[in-house]
Amino acid sequence: MVEAGRLHPPRRWRRWLPLLPPVEFGRRRLPLLWLALWLLLWAGATTRGQELHACKESEYHYEYTACNSLGSRWRVAVPHNPGICTGLPDPIKGTECSFSCKAGEFLDMKNQSCKPCAEGTYSLGTGVRFDEWDDLPHGFANLASNLEIDHSFTDSLENCTTSKWVPKGDYIASNTDECTSTLVYAVNLKQSGIVSFEYIYPDSSIVFEFFVQNDQCQPTVEESRWMQTTEKGWETHSVELSRGNNVLYWRTTAFSVWSKTPKPVLVRNIGITGVAYTSECFPCKAGTYTSKSGSSFCRPCPANSFSSKGTTSCHPCEPTMYSDRGSSSCKPRPACTDKDYFYTHTACDTNGETQLMYKWAEPKICSEDLPNAVKLPASGVKTRCPPCNPGFFKTNTSSCEPCPYGSYSNGSGWEVAGDHMYTVAGASDNDFMILTLVIPGFSSPQTVMEDTENKEIARITFVFETICTVNCELYFMVGVNSKTNTPVETWVGSKGKQSYTYIIEKNATMSFTWAFQRTAYHEPGRKYTNDVAKLYSINVTNVIDGVASFCRLCALESSGSSCTSCPHGHYIDRGSGSCYSCASNTYLKSHQPYGSQACIPCGPGTKSNEMHSLCYNDCHLSASTQGRTLEYNFSALANSTSFLRGPSFTSKGLKYFHHFNISLCGNNGRKTATCVDNVTDMHILGKEAEFSKLASSYVCQSIIVPSDVMGFKTVVSSQPVSLADRFVGVTTESTLDNITSPADYFPAENGDLPDVIFFYRSSDVTQTCTVGRATAIRMRCDPLKTQSGTLSVPSKCPEGTCDGCTFHFLWETVEACPLCSVDDYHAIISACAGGIQRTTYVWREPKLCAGGIPLPEQKVSICKAMDFWLKVGISAGTCSAILLTVMTCYFWKKNQKLEYKYSKLVMNASAKDSELPAADSCAIMEGEDAEDDLIFTSKNSLFGKIKAFTSKRTSDGFDSVPLKTSSGTTEMDL
Repeated sequence: MVEAGRLHPPRRWRRWLPLLPPVEFGRRRLPLLWLALWLLLWAGATTRGQELHACKESEYHYEYTACNSLGSRWRVAVPHNPGICTGLPDPIKGTECSFSCKAGEFLDMKNQSCKPCAEGTYSLGTGVRFDEWDDLPHGFANLASNLEIDHSFTDSLENCTTSKWVPKGDYIASNTDECTSTLVYAVNLKQSGIVSFEYIYPDSSIVFEFFVQNDQCQPTVEESRWMQTTEKGWETHSVELSRGNNVLYWRTTAFSVWSKTPKPVLVRNIGITGVAYTSECFPCKAGTYTSKSGSSFCRPCPANSFSSKGTTSCHPCEPTMYSDRGSSSCKPRPACTDKDYFYTHTACDTNGETQLMYKWAEPKICSEDLPNAVKLPASGVKTRCPPCNPGFFKTNTSSCEPCPYGSYSNGSGWEVAGDHMYTVAGASDNDFMILTLVIPGFSSPQTVMEDTENKEIARITFVFETICTVNCELYFMVGVNSKTNTPVETWVGSKGKQSYTYIIEKNATMSFTWAFQRTAYHEPGRKYTNDVAKLYSINVTNVIDGVASFCRLCALESSGSSCTSCPHGHYIDRGSGSCYSCASNTYLKSHQPYGSQACIPCGPGTKSNEMHSLCYNDCHLSASTQGRTLEYNFSALANSTSFLRGPSFTSKGLKYFHHFNISLCGNNGRKTATCVDNVTDMHILGKEAEFSKLASSYVCQSIIVPSDVMGFKTVVSSQPVSLADRFVGVTTESTLDNITSPADYFPAENGDLPDVIFFYRSSDVTQTCTVGRATAIRMRCDPLKTQSGTLSVPSKCPEGTCDGCTFHFLWETVEACPLCSVDDYHAIISACAGGIQRTTYVWREPKLCAGGIPLPEQKVSICKAMDFWLKVGISAGTCSAILLTVMTCYFWKKNQKLEYKYSKLVMNASAKDSELPAADSCAIMEGEDAEDDLIFTSKNSLFGKIKAFTSKRTSDGFDSVPLKTSSGTTEMDL
């Protein structure tokens, strides 16, 4: 009976309990064995008294207890299913904690001694290996999560629970979306060890990191956590592990914001050394074998053979079946097609003939015995030797040799299989067909050596064609100094025969790789063998120890006997072979310096550098608008300026930004804007020269994932792209060189001042942008935005481009305002106060200028006050009134005298009607009084007389006075 709340271990076991390490159980410390026995007794009590049989060896296994402070431990028996049997073996003292077996051996827990592994099994001794990935191995945890989710948008985000590492048989593959997928394995090492694994990391659009944390969740090897992308298949990575608990993390996050899905990371053959012991040997996985005991590894089965799990030998496939190396089963052979063989030419014989030799593509997996299968054509048919490749000539032995220095051969054919190279059928449709060309180096042109801004070293041009029924892909990749291949361009689907040129800007060992994949999905059988990629020609210029396929005109020395190089900025005259300097504000085509037409005029607002290799703007501009000339100075914006656009979110909730870097003008045309790819170079931050990919231009773009999202110490920058390699011009017009900056992209609130637009072009040609990318930067005056101001993109195009080819930016800053001139201010004259008048100059509102001329100083002048001029006016008015009165009196007096004389004449005339009176003298006779009274014939007012006097004067100067007869009627006028 078992008493409730009490634990009664058997009496014969009580002597062992003090020797066992204690285990925390609530607030009590119980020996580990006591706790196990209590659980067994509790399980037995639940059986309600059922009889338990004695435990068999197959019903329990042995384990070691934890090591105590003395380094010792105990071996105890643990039942597989507690409560079904009784009578377990007594605990006995175990081996020392530092004890371990050699590779190829295992620890027999029953005898506590090392024994060799049997045939078909292997052991690493103090290590474990995981090379089977049909399912997730025991002990691994597979986690997936969103990096950063705004909970208000959770409903619209796709779920990340399924974005985990996926076992694929021989390897495990990562996710390819924006979720974070983590593969975790925890191990306790009794001694220092090593973890190693093989991986393929082909795409830098995925962040791949491997790191180790101890039991305090502290990283142990921080500097090596960022994995390097792979170039040539599987690569091995190893990290040292310290004694104790170690948690291993393989973590991936894709952040490709473009439509293309990145290639997953593949991991296989994970091995860990330093564990305490191995109590059993591991069976060889299917496809491998070992025929001897004590093996530490299993050998893969050769091609066309297979093996099952834990076998000692491989079995050959049937003749109608085939298998790859290390296969666990055989597959039916497909029928042979014309894509399963190729032909080559033997060396030309003395008769100038060659033989066509047909060969099966290795490994040969097709069958010639199936219906509709193609037979291998007969070899040995003689044909005329094809012409030598350009730069080679045919010797007397009909072999092709390179042309000596100073000579050339243009050839007329380039053959490997006819007139092209093509991809053969692979073992499966998702295999990569890879062709690699390695160039050891290039001869630097003189113009490149002297002009650091002319980066073109050489060019590679190839003609290709793809014929596909599904979405096949042809990749063109470039590697520098045996480092990671960087994809340059990708063609999807069928593409007609076309040419592609890549400009080489670094003198180093270059590798050019063409990779063709029929489909990205693995399917049994071969359905798309007719999908092919063809390369018709590959031409690389300026190669060290290269050959010549044609001659070029050169400048002659003064003696006229040998070639010489023209100074930089000079072209070669085709007629005389002399060198002539390009005109000012023109730049020279570096690879075609022939004739004056090789000097290309610079665009508006730009000028050429000293070497005439490029055109640039010196941050100054003169523009005419509305009848005035505006002067601009953008020197304050000459340094590289960057800004972030966003944030944006992918469908999985990944937050990212578009990062733009702009080098507007100046710097003698140097491209100071740089964007980097630091995904695989996180450990070399601060050493930009060592980044695997760096874009330097006038304007560049990259994708930024913040450090708080990725959990890194720095931001992650990826996918750098150059948007502006060549300066086109600066103008106030909205179109230049077929680049248009629509005004409605950035509506202006004030239309009094035009925007200044900087136009650029990029040499990067894509399938969408056949003439390269372009950039237009609108500079808008805003006096309220000081220093560098603000940069923005069109609201309708949040990524900066509406068509993927032309990028548009608006830069609002006070530095974009024209320089101030005399037309930008006016004068305000104050009232005269105290005999002083002030003239003040103020800016016109709104002020749309900056810098330039300053406002003139205030002017002070002497003036007369208003009371002075009032006094002068009153005095002048008074004098005028007096003068008018005097003149009026004078004319009145004179008019009276004339009336008197006229009255006399009238009276005389009336006395003698028929006879006119004798002329009377108008003078005053003797005795007459000048003051005699006058007799008025009519009584007019004073003003009436004045009016009559002024209106009756005749043209000869005499006055006209009306005379009246005695009857009172007017008879005549005098």
